[in-house]
This record gives sequence, C-alpha cells and structure tokens, in this order.
Amino acid sequence: MSDTRRRVKVYTLNEDRQWDDRGTGHVSSTYVEELKGMSLLVRAESDGSLLLESKINPNTAYQKQQDTLIVWSEAENYDLALSFQEKAGCDEIWEKICQVQGKDPSVEVTQDLIDESEEERFEEMPETSHLIDLPTCELSKLEEIADLVTSVLSSPIRREKLALALENEGYIKKLLQLFQACENLENTEGLHQLYEIIRGILFLNKATLFEVMFSDECIMDVVGCLEYDPALAQPKRHREFLTKTAKFKEVIPITDSELRQKIHQTYRVQYIQDIILPTPSVFEENFLSTLTSFIFFNKVEIVSMLQEDEKFLSEVFAQLTDEATDDDKRRELVNFFKEFCAFSQTLQPQNRDAFFKTLAKLGILPALEIVMGMDDLQVRSAATDIFSYLVEFSPSMVREFVMQEAQQSDDDILLINVVIEQMICDTDPELGGAVQLMGLLRTLIDPENMLATTNKTEKSEFLNFFYNHCMHVLTAPLLTNTSEDKCEKDNMLGSNKTNTICPDNYQTAQLLALILELLTFCVEHHTYHIKNYIMNKDLLRRVLVLMNSKHTFLALCALRFMRRIIGLKDEFYNRYITKGNLFEPVINALLDNGTRYNLLNSAVIELFEFIRVEDIKSLTAHIVENFYKALESIEYVQTFKGLKTKYEQEKDRQNQKLNSVPSILRSNRFRRDAKALEEDEEMWFNEDDDEEGKSVVTPVEKTKTEDDFPDSYEKFMETKKAKESEDKENLPKRTSSGGFKFTFSHSPSAANGTNSTNRKFGWLSGLSR
Repeated sequence: MSDTRRRVKVYTLNEDRQWDDRGTGHVSSTYVEELKGMSLLVRAESDGSLLLESKINPNTAYQKQQDTLIVWSEAENYDLALSFQEKAGCDEIWEKICQVQGKDPSVEVTQDLIDESEEERFEEMPETSHLIDLPTCELSKLEEIADLVTSVLSSPIRREKLALALENEGYIKKLLQLFQACENLENTEGLHQLYEIIRGILFLNKATLFEVMFSDECIMDVVGCLEYDPALAQPKRHREFLTKTAKFKEVIPITDSELRQKIHQTYRVQYIQDIILPTPSVFEENFLSTLTSFIFFNKVEIVSMLQEDEKFLSEVFAQLTDEATDDDKRRELVNFFKEFCAFSQTLQPQNRDAFFKTLAKLGILPALEIVMGMDDLQVRSAATDIFSYLVEFSPSMVREFVMQEAQQSDDDILLINVVIEQMICDTDPELGGAVQLMGLLRTLIDPENMLATTNKTEKSEFLNFFYNHCMHVLTAPLLTNTSEDKCEKDNMLGSNKTNTICPDNYQTAQLLALILELLTFCVEHHTYHIKNYIMNKDLLRRVLVLMNSKHTFLALCALRFMRRIIGLKDEFYNRYITKGNLFEPVINALLDNGTRYNLLNSAVIELFEFIRVEDIKSLTAHIVENFYKALESIEYVQTFKGLKTKYEQEKDRQNQKLNSVPSILRSNRFRRDAKALEEDEEMWFNEDDDEEGKSVVTPVEKTKTEDDFPDSYEKFMETKKAKESEDKENLPKRTSSGGFKFTFSHSPSAANGTNSTNRKFGWLSGLSR
C-alpha cells in the first residue's frame, strides 16, 4: 500500500509507563462483523499481518495530539496510540472516529475526561472526604501503595482523587519517614518501591503536592527516594552532588531569606527535572507540565525580586568593573549575570524590557567591554552569552552605546572591536565562539533591524562609524594572510595548486571563511559603504588569492564573495573587475580543478552562466577577449560558447550602428587624437559615482609593473600571432602605464571604424562604449 497518508506507527503503554513500538503499517476504518461496529484496523506494511483491531467505542475518550497523534485507553491499564506520518491521514481517521461518536471533528478530545454527573458529585464532596482509601503508611504496605499510585496514572479522575487524598492526610511526609527507616535498615526492596511511589506522585502533576515535596523539609528526602531506581545496579548519589559538589555562591550576600530559599529550591527542582527524571515521551508531554510551570514561576519571582533590589545590583556592577576585584570573584560575578539574563527569558515582554533597561542604566555594556577582553576563557565565554542576550533584546541599544563610546575612546578598546578581536583570537579548533560572535556582529550591522527605530539616521550614522572605526579590525586577518610576503602566487594560467603557497591551516581557513561570510553580507546590504572599502583596499583582488587555498570551502567562500558582487550588476564593480583582470584567479581555479565534477566546478560554471544569462556586456567582452582560448576546450557545458556567441552578436550590433552613422561623423576632421582618447577613457573609468548622496571614493591607485600582467596572456597572443600569421608590428605592445598598445588597420571595422593608429587602451582593452 503506497498511501503515505494512512501510514502509522502503533504504540502501546507498558507497565513501566513507557511506550512500546508495535510496528509500522497502514490504518483503515471499516465495519468488522465480529466486533459489531466500525473499527480501526492496522496492517503491517512488511507482511500484511494485523497489528491492531480496535472497535471505535462510542464512550471511549479519544485524544488528538500534535496534529499527528491519536491516543486512547482500550482498558483501564491498556493505552494505545497511533502516530501518523502525515497530518492529512490523522485528520481523516479522526473524522471517522468523531462521526461514529457523533462529535464535531474540531474537538481535540471526543469525550469529557470526567463524566459530567461524576464531576458534579466530585465537586460536591467535602474536601475531608476520602475519595480513595489509602493503605496504612507502613513498611509492609509499600508494595500495595506502589501498585495503587501506578494504577491511577491512566485515569484523570482517579489521579485527582489520589492527589486530594495524599494532600489531606499529610501522606507524603509519612512516606518520607518510611524512606529514612528503609535507608537505615538497608531495605533495598522497600527503597525500590518508594522510588516507584514518589515518581508516581510526581506524575500526578499537582502543584499542591509539589509545594510539600519541594519544601526545605522534604526535598532532599524526595531526591533520596529517586536515587533508588530498580533499573540501576547501584543507586545514584544525587544528594551528595547537591550538598557537596554543587555550592551556592553568593557573589554579593543576599540578605532576603525568602529569596535565598527560592533560589535553592529552584536549582534543586530543576535538577530533579533535568537530571533525575527520565525524559518524557511525546505521549507523556503533559505528565510534568505543572512541574515545568513550578520552575518557570519560581524564576520569574527570583528575577523580579533581584531587579527590585537596586542596591544589590549596583554593588554587583561596582565589583565587576573594579580593577581590584580578583579573577575568581570576577568569574563568579560574570556567571551570576549570565544566569540572571537566562532567567530573564521567563519574563513577559514588557517586564523583560524593564529588566534590560535596568541593566543598561546600571552599566552592563561598559562592564562587558572590560570582561570580554580578559584572558580567562570561562569569563569571556560567559560575557559573550550575556552580550548575545543584549543584542537579541535591542541591537539599537548596543549600537547607540558604541557610537557614543567612539567619541571618547580609541578604536582598540571599542566594544565592537573587542568583540571582533575575540572572534579572531578564538582558540577553539572548531571556532565555536567565533561563529557565535560572527552571528552577533551580523545582527548589529544588519540594516533590516535599523529601519524600525525612531532615529531615522541610525543606518547611515552607524555604518559610517563601523567602516571608519571597525572594518579595518575585521579585515586584518584577511589582508595579512593574502599579502605578498605570505602568499607567493604562480600566475601561469592553469597552474597546479601545489605551486601556490598560502598559509591557511584549517583553523585560519575557518576564520577567513567567517570573515568572508560577513563581507559577503555587507556587499548585499551596505551599498556604497562596502563599495568604497573594496575599491580603496583593492579587496576583491586580495580575497581571490584564497582561490588557491587547499581548503575548498575557503575557495568557495572567496568565489561566493565575487559572485555576490557580480550579482549586483553594478557597472562600477564591473569596471573594477575588468580593469584589475580579476577573473584570472577564478579561471585558474577552474582549470586547476581539471575534469573533476565537484562543488567548485559547479560554482565557477554558475558564475559565468549568470553573466551569460543576464547578458552583462562588459564582463562578457572581457572574458571572451582575454580568456576564450583557455576556455574553448570546455565543452561539457555550453556556457563559454554561449558567451562567445553573445560577444559576437553584440559586436555585430555595434558594427551595424557604426555603419549607420553618417560618414561625415567618421571623418578625420571630427576625430580627436589618440592621446586625447586615452585620457578621456581613463577619466571615464575613474570618475566618481554618486549613490545615496555620497561621493564614492576613487579606487585605490595601483602601479603595475610589467611583471604584474600574467605571462600566460602574452603566450596566448603569441599563439594567436602564429595562427593568424600577423605582422609582428600588429602584436600588442606593453605601454609604460601597464596597458597594451594596439595598432589598427584602416578597415572600417577596426577600432570601431576609426583610422587612428597607436591608440592605447587600459585594462578594458577592446571594449566598445
């Protein structure tokens, strides 16, 4: 059966209140003669055998949970569940069940868990009345008590009755006295039974019982009972951990006894939930919901009480920022704030706002600036977690602080630069901390979360600040690892990577990849700020050095950076790429990769395919004129032939336009000399662009020597000479400015139809405008 909508897993609840998987099959609802009614049938998908045959009883309470679960009790101690692969199948069967019982399919429970008349009788009974007769609390009755507690868990009515009985008779304290007796007598059987009893009482999910069990008087004995799990060969030592290993550290003495008691209780109850009790299955998700709520409201109360005590918080901040505070004390203070911020996540949004504003007013950000620069790894890690809470709460608050700080501090000690330095200096081989800090930086520099602020100038002000004071710190590792003394590059087209020396060990490569990810984000979101920076630092050329990295993931990051720039289809960027001959390292990487069909190959092909599909004329002309000889042998994709076709079509169009121009405009009388044309072209490329009202800085001037231009291209020109038997005088000759000098024939098509000779072009040689 191929219908995945009806594909289900069948579960049954065993005696230990654990769900057993009975197999996978396909469910159907049909009339079964033997059962005299509509029934649910599940046949195994492996052999078609019958996994389940269950009559839809009109009085059975079916529950629909999490959109794909249907749970019900077949008998008092026999619970069943169907877990559907698809929500649609669950809805379909649920409608069948509701149809049989005459219920609206929008309900989540088909029958009231407590019968209406029975519920009324239950409410009318006086609280002192014994709804369940509890056995006498003595050692000989422990097995009977354990059976009783376990048996009521499947019935909501009986759970309520037992909880009320336990509360009214003060039964829990009597049980804990038995525990002490059993432990003194080393009565292992009794201790195992008490484990089942106390665990069962926790699963009753009643806040009134929790108040008793988690009181100072009882909680350690409750933990003691939970140490004696019958499934374990030796009991756990939870009490020893809570009393000896886990020490409560008061960073500043807490004078409020109620607050101290609440902190102790919350820690111990959290330990019970997280460490001692088994993780509930999806079917038992509500068994301990009240326990979760108990912890939640305790945390809310702790945060509120601490927040209101301004004297306490002021003292904490004073010690945190005091140079005289010793390292151990400072570590405790930072860990306190980390836990304090974690607790704050339990607050309602308006209360959480007040909480963080209180911290900001008291000086949390300057305090973080101090501790994030410390040598202690644990302190830095905790400070990073606190910083992440603040950034998540209000990026604008952090941005406002650092911009004000910049007016009176050196760049080196600015909070954002401290964060960047911590990212760069992360000692973790996997750079776990650096990844976290990179995410926080991206949030801070993301213009999307600057738009909702009342301060409309936040975007321009902050980005100006970031590029003036912080960007050089972020890019320092990238520029260092791609400098000429670090990377010696063989410029031969198609050279083997073994000829390339690039000092990128794995950890350094990971760091450079993180920095490139941030820079790629900037290219997409920061418009002229990042454009100015790329031009002034000739950043793309430095990034593309990493195409030679032995780490393919880093080469892909460099390629992704270039791809994002080209994806903007900005002619300013296009001129920068062509003038700087920046396709060369990409094509080298493609040729070095050979015939391997891998991610690098696909990514490079996609880059050129994008240029072809989007018909970016300036880039197409540059690629075809300078690299086609090296690329024409690649025939497993049509990308490069397609680029050549686009180039030739554009050239034909330009010639047609030229031929349609009146001859008088083509005469020498109206033609400027070659030198004037050369100067105009250079001015055309270097002229400033205006974007968003800002003047774009002229690209960095670079002096190119003869050796700067790849030898391979001269070889291509020589090959071309040999093939076409051209005169030596017609070959390109190097000019003093690093360009080529072309001598054109007097044919109408040469040099765009002009008769001028010795016209010199820059790197954009041969492009028509």
